[in-house]
This record gives sequence, structure tokens and C-alpha cells, in this order.
Amino acid sequence: MSDYDYDLFVIGAGSGGVRASRLSASFGARVAVAEERFLGGTCVNIGCIPKKLFVYASAFQEEMAEATSGYGWSIQGAEFDWPTLIAQKNREIERLNGVYGRLLDQAGVERIEGRATVKDPHTVEVNGKRSTARHILVATGSTPFVPPEIEGGELAITSEGAFYLDSLPERIVIVGGGYIAVEFAGIFRGLGVDVVQLYRGSLFLRGFDDDIRSHLAEEMRQAGIDLRFGLNVARIEPHSRGLRAILDDGSELEADQVLAATGRRPNSLEIGLEEAGVRLDTVGAVAVDDYSQSSVPSIHAIGDVTNRMNLTPVALHEGICLANTLFNARPMKPVHEAVPAAVFSQPPAATVGLTESEAREQGRRVDVYRSTFRALKQTLTDSQSKSMMKLVVDSQSQQVLGVHMVGHEAGEIVQGFAVAVKAGLTKDQFDATIGIHPTSAEEFVTMREPVSQG
Repeated sequence: MSDYDYDLFVIGAGSGGVRASRLSASFGARVAVAEERFLGGTCVNIGCIPKKLFVYASAFQEEMAEATSGYGWSIQGAEFDWPTLIAQKNREIERLNGVYGRLLDQAGVERIEGRATVKDPHTVEVNGKRSTARHILVATGSTPFVPPEIEGGELAITSEGAFYLDSLPERIVIVGGGYIAVEFAGIFRGLGVDVVQLYRGSLFLRGFDDDIRSHLAEEMRQAGIDLRFGLNVARIEPHSRGLRAILDDGSELEADQVLAATGRRPNSLEIGLEEAGVRLDTVGAVAVDDYSQSSVPSIHAIGDVTNRMNLTPVALHEGICLANTLFNARPMKPVHEAVPAAVFSQPPAATVGLTESEAREQGRRVDVYRSTFRALKQTLTDSQSKSMMKLVVDSQSQQVLGVHMVGHEAGEIVQGFAVAVKAGLTKDQFDATIGIHPTSAEEFVTMREPVSQG
């Protein structure tokens, strides 16, 4: 290893890159990490963390409505100030940037500011200086984009721009049907914005269980979000009152902002990967094997740039596995099955394991348990919101294959049940577990009669 400047050179100080750097250094490796923007990557700066803070901010309107309609509170003069939220969010992100810097420093990782490019399988250049490394790790993440087929797409903002708007729009059109589009629809609606969400497919959140998708659509419409499926934006143009979006059916929408949440691209181009012999797939993702090794043995990749499962905890997991494989004599393959995930919509949704359709596509016979109910918190209020919980169970083994939920605290609840799904527990073991009363979570251990079998 002494033939190289470093044992590991990491390109990208996002969640995965930082975790791989710190752990590798703890195993005795000489590590450097280069970052051209900000420590913490997308999640900390323009993703999970600020978005969840925005969700919290936007949820207070519903909380106040429930407090006044059912719990005896009288709230007068409540006002929302967008600049205050932005300033508070920025302050927290700056704090987290500092935390990431200190963690790297304490681990003995050398931090380098600047854009890194790969010059050959063992050489990286930053700010005109070249360094050699036995191993190079690409952890550059992904970037949102506006589809080129949308004429005037440069007038739209992406999720990144939504975190830095000078003022809160009165009307917004959100284009897309993934979790980012769904979350921002809830955020803006909760802050009092008129929201229209467009999705070209018949139902949003492709890949989630169909009952989650349909139930959440009903809840969002009830909250006042104008959901329009089977439609897309063909053109965006300036208008005297902001922007005009012309849809592919010829209809028009006026708005102050158009948010394109239509997908993300791996940050793999123009950093020398292809020139070094690294194979990229058709969308630009770095193709890797089970151990996150690229087509060039000394170059590895984790996180969104591989387009395997684009979730922050998965990138962390992949970083841990890679550090153990390279520097701890403990080869580890990242596991991408039974990964829990949440959509911080309003109400939120969460899932772990197989959807009903996935289980059937595998040729399994399944018992499906489903419960839809009005949570106790809403019973005194005017709210008509309902929670939905669902279990997908293998008919033969009675193993619980999937847990799915839409409702308040869905992410917190499903995180716990993810342990049970990962452990392969059976429906009998769920039934034998005593519930905590009164909670919504207890519904998962009290459902006795399947709504469908086979």
C-alpha cells in the first residue's frame, strides 16, 4: 500500500462517502475525501433533512385545525413566515455541515475541497494536483433534472430550488409521481399554497403497494391537493401572473412556480470514469458487482451513482460493506432486500418487504390482511382522514412478507416492524404479540381475518 499516496480516495462527501471514509480510516487505511459542494451531500443539504423539516412546518396547519375543532383550543392570529423557516433551516444545515467536518477530522480522514476527476485506475486530480490511491471510491450521488421534452423547462425549479425560494408561492404545479413530488405536494399544501400535481401515469408512487397508492391519493385529494393523473406538461411559458403550463391534452394551468420532480440522474459524467474504463449503464449509473466493484477492479461505487436503491440508509450500508471488504478482511455484500422506506407525505406512508403484487408475481399464494380506520386522535375532530394498514402473508409458511401503512407516524411504526420482517417472523408470532393500547400500531398485531386469500 505504501506505493500509493492513499489507500482509499473517496470522491463525494455525502452520507455513503463519509461513512466509508470514516470506517476505512478506523481500520487503519489512509483516506482522503474530495467534495466540491458541501459536506453531507444531498440528504443533509438539499434532501431528506431539510425536506423533513419542511414537512414538520407544514403539518402545523392540520394540527391547529384539529386542536380547534375537537380539543377546545382557540388559536387566533397564527401566521406563517416563509423567510423564518428558510433561515432556521439554513442554520441547521450549517450546523450539520460542521458536524460532518468534525467527524471526518476526528477519524483522521484528509478533507479536500474541489472537484475530483479520475485520471486512471489509481489516480485522481483535484485543483490541478494529482494523487494516487490503491482504491478509488465514487460516491457522487445524483442530481434532479427537468425532462428535455418539456419545452421551456428551464423556467421550472427542481427539488433543490424549492429549498431556496425567496418567497412562498400562492400557486404551484408539481410535475411527477415519485415520492419527492408527493412530499412537496403535501408540504406546499400544508403551508397554504394551491397545489396541482400532475403525473403521466394512471397512479403515482410506482413500485409501492397498490393499496398505499390508492389510499394516499384519496387522502391527498381530501386535503385539497388537485391530483391529475394521465397528464403531463408539454410546455412552460411566462405569463403576466407568473407561469403558464400547457398540458399534453391542450389544457392550461397558471401558477407562480412549476416544480419538476421528474427523476434524478447519477453524477457520473465528466469525472473521467469512462476514460478510465469504468462501465456505465444506459442511464449513466456506475455498473458494479455484488461488492460495489466497478468494471475496473480498483474503482468502486456506492449510493445513488449506482442507481441500485437510492436511499440514504442504503448508501450508508453500502459504505460499511465496502470498508469491511477492502480494509477489514471481511468481505460483505450489501443487502437490498426487506429495506424499509417511508414517504413523508401528509399523511405519511411507509413500507417494508414485498408488495402484494410482487408476492404474487413470485408465484406465491398470499393471505392479505387490511384495516382502514379513523385514528383515535381524529375522532373528536372534523378530520375525515383514515389510516390504512396491510399485511402480506405467505399462505403456506405464514411468514409475513410485507408490512404497509398510510397514516400518522407511519415511518416510526413501520421501522419497528421492519425488524420482524427482516427476521422472517410469521403471522402467528404477530398474533401472539400483545399490542400497546390505545395506539394505531397495535392494529398490526390484532388483524385476524384476511380480506383475501390465494
